[in-house]
This record gives sequence, C-alpha cells and structure tokens, in this order.
Amino acid sequence: MDGAYKKINYILVSLINEIWELEAKAIITEEFADLTNNDMHVIEAVGLGDGNNMSCVARRLNITMGSLTTSMNHLVKKQYVERRRSEKDRRVVLVKLTEKGIAAYRHHEDYHRRMTQAVLERLDEKELPVLVKTLDALSDFFKEYSNSETAAKKSV
Repeated sequence: MDGAYKKINYILVSLINEIWELEAKAIITEEFADLTNNDMHVIEAVGLGDGNNMSCVARRLNITMGSLTTSMNHLVKKQYVERRRSEKDRRVVLVKLTEKGIAAYRHHEDYHRRMTQAVLERLDEKELPVLVKTLDALSDFFKEYSNSETAAKKSV
C-alpha cells in the first residue's frame, strides 16, 4: 500500500502542477497574449449568454467580490468583458463577454475539449466508471478542504 500511496501522491502533485503550467502555455497564445491564466478562468466563469451578475461569477470562482472587481477592471480595459447595470435592479452589475471575450472563451473551451478527448481515447468503456469515481473523490476532497479552510478563517 505504501508504494501505491507514493505513486498516486507523485502523480497527483505532478499532474496538478503540469495542468496549471501547460494550460497557461496552451491558452495564452499570440492572439491572447494580454491575458493571464487567471483572466481566462474569469472569462470562463462569466460564460456565454446575455450576462451574469458579479456575485454569481464570484461564487463560481470561489473568490471575493473585491478580487473579482479587480479582475473585471482589467478585462473591461482589455475589452474582453463589458459591464452594465441591471435595468430591473440598478444595484446589480451584470457582466457579459464581448466578441473578443467570446473568442477567448471558445479558445479555452477547445483546449479543455482536446484534453478531455485525449483521456477518453485511451480508456475503454469498463474503465470510464473507475475514472469518474476517482475524479469525483478528488473533487469532493477539494470542495471539503476548501469549505473547512473557509470555515477555519471565519472562526479566527
């Protein structure tokens, strides 16, 4: 069991680091050289459509409104996102991707599609449930850890 633990730990740590580094290299191309990996994830959280309110986007990213406002200011300045007040409730700020933002979103989406397809091509039907179960367990760990860290910070 000790050998399996070490191997899985090594793979997980390496994989997380590689994903972060390689994703940045893959999605920040010449066309999107003015974006950071973080910007691209904010664009992804804004999503397609008629617009989302800022608090919804902040919740998706699990960040504060202050952090999101800073990111949005940069993305608005770079013309990837536009902001407007809700006509129903002027206190609500809606954000929407511009054409340039939609192009960045599609570029990022294509990277994720290719990454997922590369994994799926190497698995047969019997292996898929095991992979899904494993990734669910990892996702649950991250959520529980994040929630416990947030709770610990609030109690201090």
